[in-house]
Amino acid sequence: MENEKQALVEELKGLLSQDVMEVKERVEQIKNQFYRIYHQELEAAQKEAQEAAEAAGEVLENWMPKIDEQEVQLRELLAGYKQKRQEYLREQEAQQQQNLLRKENILAQMKDMATAETADVMDNLKKMRELQAEWKTIGPVPAPKSQEVWKQYQQWQEQFYDLVKINIELRDLDFKKNLEMKTLLCEAAERLQANENIQEASRALQQLHDEWAEIGPVARELREDLWNRFKAASTIINKKHQAYFDQLHAKEQENLEKKQALIDRLKEIKIEDIKTLRQWDETQKAIQAIQDEWRSIGFAPKKFNQTIYEEYRTLCNAYFKARTAFFKELREGLNANLKAKKTLIEKAQEILTAEDWQNSETMIELQKQWKEIGAVPRKYSEELWKQFTALCDDFFNHRREAQKEARGERQRARTEHAEQSGDRNKLMRLYDNLTQEIKTAENNILFFTGKSKTVGKLVEDMQKKIDALKKQLDEIEKKINAIDAQE
Repeated sequence: MENEKQALVEELKGLLSQDVMEVKERVEQIKNQFYRIYHQELEAAQKEAQEAAEAAGEVLENWMPKIDEQEVQLRELLAGYKQKRQEYLREQEAQQQQNLLRKENILAQMKDMATAETADVMDNLKKMRELQAEWKTIGPVPAPKSQEVWKQYQQWQEQFYDLVKINIELRDLDFKKNLEMKTLLCEAAERLQANENIQEASRALQQLHDEWAEIGPVARELREDLWNRFKAASTIINKKHQAYFDQLHAKEQENLEKKQALIDRLKEIKIEDIKTLRQWDETQKAIQAIQDEWRSIGFAPKKFNQTIYEEYRTLCNAYFKARTAFFKELREGLNANLKAKKTLIEKAQEILTAEDWQNSETMIELQKQWKEIGAVPRKYSEELWKQFTALCDDFFNHRREAQKEARGERQRARTEHAEQSGDRNKLMRLYDNLTQEIKTAENNILFFTGKSKTVGKLVEDMQKKIDALKKQLDEIEKKINAIDAQE
């Protein structure tokens, strides 16, 4: 897109050295094409900044685009073009006023000759031709006066020829010359029908009409037919020109309806109903699809284009503002959970450091609290889990070793009671198996972190199982202690 924008800037530079009125339409096309690309780049840059901020866990606030040197250069060129065009129009207006004065002077002289009761025919005919030649060298006059001036020119010209009653041969010669010239104009107008560039054909037709108005009359019996031929060719071009603009306006109206439909789709999105990450992701995809489609649609009618764009941007901005607020709140919750889980890790480390291997209830309570705390930022989740489970495993491993050592001491003291050692060994194996089963169950229950009813039921059943195993373990421990007491 950078190369395309630069190409448009360079083309505009070249156009500024040409006639401002001839390049008017192309300048407007360059302006519209450049800013369509420019706004697409702005939206893409803002989207990239938004995504980068979200990925970094930050909030994008007061985003400002970088200065686009090409856009600055374009604005300067457009300002220069506007100034040049205004100067041109002022010069044209002044020139047209001067042209009007000159033509009004010629009309006054033509009127004098056309209304004179006596006159030197040859002198007046020569003077009339000089005035006609001078008239053709004068440029256009202000539009409100153009038709009136032309009618007066035709009136005094024709009245002069009728008044002086020049000889038939000379009059016919002028009529023949005018007929040849106007016939060529008719042929030129008819050839324009094959020009597929409707706007170019329309401008050329206007030039032919200007030339027609400057040519004198033809024989009275030919005037109507010749004019009808020229008018028929003109009508075809004018209808094509009108059809072109009707089609352009119809396309703009169609674009307006498409854009209004996209706005209606945006209005259907109820931001207040979006609660979960999944819903925000789905909505983001829907918004992106609407924005992509919007950029593919051309301009709406000029009087609606800015208004509908502002409504579209307002709806999009409302969504992104709400989305930013949601993720800000989510990050705050994740950070609070992060702090809470780090606190549990510190407490578990304190228990492990104290080597109080009988303090299993506190460690189990820490595991329960860990399970109740929600999610943390993804980049910390696995590391924290590994730290906590490693501390828990380390504690319970040390606890089993301490219990095993204590049982070993008691076992050595009862070696003389071999007949009872098999009943007790069986209980000890059962005690070890139950202890391992309880540890496995307590570790597994930590993986159930969801909030659904199904997960809640699984956690409840698992906890009941653990409680039953602990009760059974207490009974076995009492039996072992009873045997040990008998010794």
